[in-house]
Amino acid sequence: MGFTSAIKSGFSNYFNFSGRASRSEYWYWILFCFIVGMGLGFIDEILGIYIIQPEPSPFIEGQTMGGNGLLSSIAQLALFIPGLALTWRRLHDLDKSGAWWFILFTIIGVIILIVWHATKGTAGPNRFGPDPLGSGDTLPEPPAPGEGPSLGA
Repeated sequence: MGFTSAIKSGFSNYFNFSGRASRSEYWYWILFCFIVGMGLGFIDEILGIYIIQPEPSPFIEGQTMGGNGLLSSIAQLALFIPGLALTWRRLHDLDKSGAWWFILFTIIGVIILIVWHATKGTAGPNRFGPDPLGSGDTLPEPPAPGEGPSLGA
């Protein structure tokens, strides 16, 4: 799945918590959210529009820290639900319940979720639906010794 199709899929499945999502769909969505957040944060900084004003930095004179920009906060609210739904479907691709998302609130859970999101999903259909990559069956078994082509002359 390409970048634009992953973003279209994320928005078209805005409240869809059933089914499966591939690794590429998930990571392209994360990249999209990062780009949007950085871009809107930059615009918030230039325009000086904040929900919570930043405080002067105690470490570097003339610098500020903290604060929440208006545009980036609106984007975070708009992208939270489709991101959560996509994470839920990504866990389904690993044949795990989406409720595993709640381990995010533990320190070790963050690491486990990152590893799971980087892991290849189950091949073929599982209890949550068909394979998002389109393979209807699991990988074929390798040929038994003597059944395949030989390398001998």
